[in-house]
Amino acid sequence: MALQDCALNLNRAGRELQPHGTPDFPCAGYSSVYTDSAGDVVPWHWHEDLEIIYIESGHLRLQVPGKTFHLKQGEGAVVNSNILHFAAAEPLCELHSLVFHPLLVTGGQDFVFSKRYIAPLLQCGMFDCCPLDLLAGDYGKGNPAAVFASAFDACSGEPTGYEFVVRENLSRICCSLYMHYAHAMDSREPVPDTDNMRIQKMISFIHEHFHENLDLSRIARAADIGERECLRCFKRAIQTSPMQYLLKYRITQGASMLLRNPHSSISSIAGMCGFNSPSNFSQMFVRFFRCTPGEYRKANCPPSISP
Repeated sequence: MALQDCALNLNRAGRELQPHGTPDFPCAGYSSVYTDSAGDVVPWHWHEDLEIIYIESGHLRLQVPGKTFHLKQGEGAVVNSNILHFAAAEPLCELHSLVFHPLLVTGGQDFVFSKRYIAPLLQCGMFDCCPLDLLAGDYGKGNPAAVFASAFDACSGEPTGYEFVVRENLSRICCSLYMHYAHAMDSREPVPDTDNMRIQKMISFIHEHFHENLDLSRIARAADIGERECLRCFKRAIQTSPMQYLLKYRITQGASMLLRNPHSSISSIAGMCGFNSPSNFSQMFVRFFRCTPGEYRKANCPPSISP
């Protein structure tokens, strides 16, 4: 399982479509470098897998609904299954990550590992994102960052039996997580994370309809809430407004269209990503990317297909 660059394949709801690893070994390792360029971020998304992120060098801002973590070299965090998350370099970051399905650790839903430990952990309302340094001492004597490094190095080198090393070390981290959050678990039905569910619905709606004439009331109705609660929910969860999120999403989609459709006019692309005039699109594009759409296309399109 060679390491891969972290290129997300998301559906319009923000759910990641890309399978991580293989059906018989559902785990993948990623090594990526990010800058503070407007388009060089890990956008808001979610997946069923657990994800462990480790900062090899630089600094990273990692966000989940309602929380922001500023991680530096040697630090990391675990993001729970089905939790929206976003990351951006501050201003440069090299990160390593392992994304794995819980079944890699449990072996199956009917095993004790799932019933007693992993299922309650995944449903724990307090566990959305946990810094690795909080797990030190929760299980055994291993430093959590060193435990992650052992798993990551096994993915990278693929020595004989590396799958055992990966599963063993990921199991140790999951056990540490269980020990850390055990006090917050009980036998009652888990309380749904209302903000997380609402934000997923509204982001899904924005991604599906970004090219249309959207307003606050339409976005709010996607989650069956009022406009004021929509504003509060976005502010609590992802520290921005719905319309600002929509604007940034339109611009990033426009940047992608400029490269995917090198012979389409900037005017037509402005319309395809929801802008009512090419000048407004260009003005907002410069605000986010610090260059015009034409300059961005020229700098990023291969010479053979540049318009």
